[in-house]
Amino acid sequence: MDERKVPTIYDVAAACGVAPSTVSRAFSRPGRVNAETAARIRQVAEEMGYRANPLARALPTGKTSLLALVVSDVTNPFYFEIIRGAEQAATEADYTLLVADVHESATAERKALERALPLVEGVVLGTSRMSDSAIRVMAQQRPTVVLNRVLTGIPSVITDNARGARRAVEHLASLEHRNIGYLAGPEASWADGMRWRAMREAAEMLDLRVQRFGPFAPTLTGGGEAAPVIAASNVTAVVAYNDLVAIGLMRGLAALDVRVPRDVSVVGFDNIFGAEICSPALTTVAAPLAALGKYAVQTLLAGMSSRTPPQVRPALLPAELVVRDSTARRARRRRS
Repeated sequence: MDERKVPTIYDVAAACGVAPSTVSRAFSRPGRVNAETAARIRQVAEEMGYRANPLARALPTGKTSLLALVVSDVTNPFYFEIIRGAEQAATEADYTLLVADVHESATAERKALERALPLVEGVVLGTSRMSDSAIRVMAQQRPTVVLNRVLTGIPSVITDNARGARRAVEHLASLEHRNIGYLAGPEASWADGMRWRAMREAAEMLDLRVQRFGPFAPTLTGGGEAAPVIAASNVTAVVAYNDLVAIGLMRGLAALDVRVPRDVSVVGFDNIFGAEICSPALTTVAAPLAALGKYAVQTLLAGMSSRTPPQVRPALLPAELVVRDSTARRARRRRS
């Protein structure tokens, strides 16, 4: 045989004088093959350098020991700890985690899932941008858990966005801010809608005014693009969709000679790596990101191993306000 050719199951079968199906069973179900024949097949395979493909053997049974985690933007530090927590839970259960980055695109997300579903046993959707109906169709094909989103009949793990948004508004109210802006994120984001509703409710109770700006891309660039909008407004404090938007906003405001927090206070969401070391250090609503990823995978695996329908009540993880240097008492006069 050509030394450059990778040996196949057919080469091993020909060398042993057996059918390819016998070779396959010798590796996948050795108990169903004569012991002497199985031993000879393994010896010949080793001599030829043949390696059985575990994925190919697993596909007919659906037991691949692979899970998929789909994220909207892997460059967003929000996902770093989520991926780490998810991978830890998968590894502990002897599964391998495949991560797909779909670049904030519902179309790319659907395409990635179409390719991944035949290979994986279950899926975690991290802040999916697909419609509810599209997620339900996908969940009929593989066990599914969604992060930071609630869909009837599908297990989900969420942070307490409402509590976090209320705490942010209450904190700004305690600093005498009466006119607060919200920098909205993607329109398809469930968390965005939840935060905005909670902010409006808190503002009404505290007799404050809140204004919605955007939507803006959930990135540093998106925050920078919001800076002139905020500088031209009459708000004295801003709650941003996430920390990247908040940090981008602060950079953009600095370029416009608008000072944070003296002229405008800024609050983010997520408490990502970098929130503490940016200047000024960012006040933010902290989410237990690693716990989100870990619990999502644990929930997925529990549903996969159970003969009863999985628990579909959303698992709610706490969110807490971390106060740093980007918020301060409202100045008596806004810088012009």
